[in-house]
Amino acid sequence: MHSFNKAINYQAPSAEGYYGDFGGAYIPEMLYSNVETLKTQYLQIMKDADFQKEFHALLKDYVGRPTPLFYAERLSKEIGTNIYLKREDLCHTGAHKINNTIGQILLADKLGKKKIIAETGAGQHGVATATVCALKGLECVVYMGEKDIERQAPNVARMKMLGAKVVPATSGSKTLKDATNEAIRAWINEPNETHYIIGSVVGPHPYPDMVARFQSVISDEIRKQLKDKTGTELPTHVVACVGGGSNAAGAFYHFLNEQTVELVAVEAAGRGVYSGMSAATTQLGKPGILHGSKSILMQTADGQVVEPHSISAGLDYPGIGPLHAFLYESKRGTFTSATDEEALQWAFHLSEIEGIIPALETAHAFAILPKMNFKPTDIVVVCLSGRGDKDLATYMQAMDFKK
Repeated sequence: MHSFNKAINYQAPSAEGYYGDFGGAYIPEMLYSNVETLKTQYLQIMKDADFQKEFHALLKDYVGRPTPLFYAERLSKEIGTNIYLKREDLCHTGAHKINNTIGQILLADKLGKKKIIAETGAGQHGVATATVCALKGLECVVYMGEKDIERQAPNVARMKMLGAKVVPATSGSKTLKDATNEAIRAWINEPNETHYIIGSVVGPHPYPDMVARFQSVISDEIRKQLKDKTGTELPTHVVACVGGGSNAAGAFYHFLNEQTVELVAVEAAGRGVYSGMSAATTQLGKPGILHGSKSILMQTADGQVVEPHSISAGLDYPGIGPLHAFLYESKRGTFTSATDEEALQWAFHLSEIEGIIPALETAHAFAILPKMNFKPTDIVVVCLSGRGDKDLATYMQAMDFKK
């Protein structure tokens, strides 16, 4: 177990939005008033009793929360410890992303915004954004890398069915980074009437804090559910996959200041950490500025962003949220990674032993379980962040390959 500074409140960034050295708001002048409005009002709006009431009513009646905390008996036996799965795959739309989009659509409504833009990689955030826009009758435009549009076709169809316009990003690696670039560009062009719903704990302050707070419902429920099942609110480990890191931020949030809980973040090693085809940001990156905040990102010696690679569109990102960068640098979090092949193997394995087909992103979190030295008495919670329907084409391809 790492020792960490108990005096630090890991949950709250500074007034300028910094977690240690990471965070802040590095934005074009055109976006200043938008981000400033958000920064000065988001906490006030979120703490308002009517806002909280509507947010929690929608989480309960529309999203289907609380999601179950499931004791995975066969998996526990195989790994030799006690493993609980936080079933975010059972949320409406199939992943944790909806927790944040519900919160942000209510916020946009309070700020009088009429148009919503979003970026998406795996498509889950795009679907969740399109869903809440349909619910509230707002115009929705989703930016998505051309490569991701191809590999996440079912989610693209769902977004269009929900009334969203899907705009392909055709620059760079045509993945999540490029979709984010396009979304920020669009926001600069229409700053007044538009709210940009960022899907992860990335971007300029206050987005990383705001998204973490909306997703913190995950760890809030874990504490209550664990208490009910085991008599203690605190697990020994919380494990989650990390791209930008929203499901991990949500699963870690209410344990950040609990010294006994080990937080395990699993990045995408792609074809191998040092293969040149990887998204293992903390292993390969160094401090830099991307998409409006200072964090750890993969870059060349002269600061150009290195194109990431992961079989999972949601982890195919060259950076990591500033909270996670701080957890890594301060040693509060344990950062590790799993390859494409390991994630695929575990997607099939979990399906066969627990009857749950996980998203490819989530499968990375399971891939590290056999490598950890768990004690038989440990209580391990894995955030099962999404279901695997969207990845069936990749899974079918892998099955054909295996024949």
